[in-house]
Amino acid sequence: MSDSSAPARPLEQNAFDEWPDAVRALFDGSSLASKAGFTASLLTVDTSGHIRTSLLGVGELYAPDSRTLCIALWPQARATRAIAQSGRAALSFVCDAAFYQVQLLFTPLAGIAGDESGLVYLIGSIDTADEQSVRYARLTSGITFELEGEGSAVLDRWERQIEHLKQAAAAGR
Repeated sequence: MSDSSAPARPLEQNAFDEWPDAVRALFDGSSLASKAGFTASLLTVDTSGHIRTSLLGVGELYAPDSRTLCIALWPQARATRAIAQSGRAALSFVCDAAFYQVQLLFTPLAGIAGDESGLVYLIGSIDTADEQSVRYARLTSGITFELEGEGSAVLDRWERQIEHLKQAAAAGR
C-alpha cells in the first residue's frame, strides 16, 4: 500500500537498454540540417584519471539499430585516445524534454574505401542508460550551437561522415 499523503516524486528516472524512439530518430542520420544545433557531451577518462569532455553534433553520431551507436572522432582527440585505452565512454544529451546519460562500450570500426576524412569510426553498445525528467520543469535544450560562416560546408561534411558511419556499421556486423 502506498502512503497517499507522501509527496509525488518530482524526479522521473527510467533505465533502458534500447534507444527510445525519439533518440533513435535523432541519431538516424537523416535531416541533419534540421538537427544542426544539437550537441551531445561525450565523457571519457584519460590515463591520468581526469574526466574529459568532447562535444559531438548529429553529424558525428549514428544509431544503426536500437542498441548501438557509431561515432566519428578526430584521431588526435583526447576522447579517441581514452576510448582506445578503456573502450568506455558516457554520452549525455537532452532529447524530447528529458536528460539522457548512456554508458557505452566501444570497439573500432574499419574505415571505408574512399573515406579520406581521416576520422576514426567507433561502434558502441549500450552498457547502462537512463533518462531523467522532472514534473515541475521541461528541458528544452542542452548545449546548443549555430553554424557560422561555411555552415553548408559543415553540413556537407556531416552528410559524408554519416554515410561513412552507415557503411562502417554495416561492414562491422
